[in-house]
Amino acid sequence: MNTLTLATIYELQGLKEDALKIYKEILKKDPNNKESKVAIRRLSGIRKRFEGVNEEMKEFFILMDSEVEFIEFERWMVKLWN
Repeated sequence: MNTLTLATIYELQGLKEDALKIYKEILKKDPNNKESKVAIRRLSGIRKRFEGVNEEMKEFFILMDSEVEFIEFERWMVKLWN
């Protein structure tokens, strides 16, 4: 089930494309959903700035299996948002 909570979790994890898909699905079901409208605008701007990055890090995030990889991912996210 696609919810605002799931979309937010994806977004916080750097999975912007997945979050964007969920927000769009929510907006199709509820065209007046303000949170989805704002998120779509926000993510569309981010997506343009960081094209291609999310898919690479999404794969890394899915496959990481050690504390070292988690720390590396965390550092990448901090750099991304600063």
